[in-house]
Amino acid sequence: MQTYNPITQEIVDKLKAITGPSYVKTDKDILVQYQTDYENDPQKFHMPEAAVLPANAEEISQIVKLANEYHFPITVRSAGTSLADGAIPVYGGLVLCMERLNKIIELNEEGMYLTAEAGVRTLDIQKEAKAHGLMYAGDPSSAESCMIGANLATNAGGLRAVRYGVTRNQVYSLEMVTPTGEIVECGGILKKCSTGYDLEQLIIGSEGTLGIITKVTVRLIPLPPYHFDVLAIYTDPRQALYMVPQLMKAGIDPTSVEYMDNSYVRDTADYCHYSDMPHYEDGIYVIITVETFREDELDTKMETVCNICEETGAVEVLEADDRIWNMRRNIQNSCELVSKVFLTDDVVVPVHKIAPTIEKIMEIGEDYPFQVKINAHIGDGNLHIVLCKVNMTDEEWAASVDKFHHQVYEYAYSVGGRLAGEHGIGAKKLQYMEEFTPSGELQVMKTIKRAMDPNNILNPGKLFNA
Repeated sequence: MQTYNPITQEIVDKLKAITGPSYVKTDKDILVQYQTDYENDPQKFHMPEAAVLPANAEEISQIVKLANEYHFPITVRSAGTSLADGAIPVYGGLVLCMERLNKIIELNEEGMYLTAEAGVRTLDIQKEAKAHGLMYAGDPSSAESCMIGANLATNAGGLRAVRYGVTRNQVYSLEMVTPTGEIVECGGILKKCSTGYDLEQLIIGSEGTLGIITKVTVRLIPLPPYHFDVLAIYTDPRQALYMVPQLMKAGIDPTSVEYMDNSYVRDTADYCHYSDMPHYEDGIYVIITVETFREDELDTKMETVCNICEETGAVEVLEADDRIWNMRRNIQNSCELVSKVFLTDDVVVPVHKIAPTIEKIMEIGEDYPFQVKINAHIGDGNLHIVLCKVNMTDEEWAASVDKFHHQVYEYAYSVGGRLAGEHGIGAKKLQYMEEFTPSGELQVMKTIKRAMDPNNILNPGKLFNA
């Protein structure tokens, strides 16, 4: 295990000289909020020695250079919504908080792009684009609280990824501070570019291990004037899952196709205090969104979607109103009704393998004492698995979870899948990244990390053992 030097009073004084005294925190009563992100298992918590709130890239550059000089680790923290322990300071050291980098710098209507600092909320970018008749297509479920820089760092997916792709598909360029403290701009506002390495795409998804993103320019697209949301309710999960290929073959090009198993239907309805949801006891919800620029096309596609749902066994096809989307966005919170300790995981498989993968996971789950819950972006092969601890000892829980994950990951890789679709690896999946990633691929990643961050300063203990 790598060792680092402690953060001394000398270092604290130098940090205060960079940002101003009020933006450096060393009081344990304050630092306790930075020991975890969305992780709810206290065994995974790690307390930092200090936290700093820089104002800009220049201050971050100085802080990173200081970390290299004194050899202490930096963990970058945005809104703390990571589901993979990505913002937990595994080695202590310094937590670098991005909340002061919160300005939208420019929205260019003619060029259809927006430039913002990394600490701007994703929701605020969406609102600013919409106010100008445009759309930012990135739409993670935590959009109301998560920050755009972290979306890039984790290559966040979300509800619109089926049609528009994940975060990396929305980005023109970014500014970052390298692991040795240089400020570098990568990419440009270009339709295509073959000028050397695609550096911005390398940084996107690197989870803060290759650089600290400080500014981003994202693509905007015209806002479709017409859309519909359909709720197809099934009582047989196989029918719900095997509906997707029919939908795709019909040329519908849906914006989202979301799956909620019945345990989620019941728990989210209870969490949101909705007492009259249809098929509460036995329903599996599939939410389908379609957007168009012509009203006649909308009508045609709506009729086709409803017909496909009915032909594949939906017991009811309804309009998905605001209650349905509120339930979908509160999936994570609703797990607290079942267990105070639960674990969220995600795997991604080829789209045509999503149905047998979900069936296999539920079959595996029958052999374990914890509750297994599944929701999924079934239109792009990304499924989320939640394990609820309920009444188990810590030892039983740890052993069971590890064994369950090995079975799930082995199956996912056997059908061409991977460990994570959008939540990232963080600290939570580090051991599995080492185990399941093909050795040549993993070695290339480690070579890049060592070359860019020779002192292993940025976000150590994440992704893999550098």
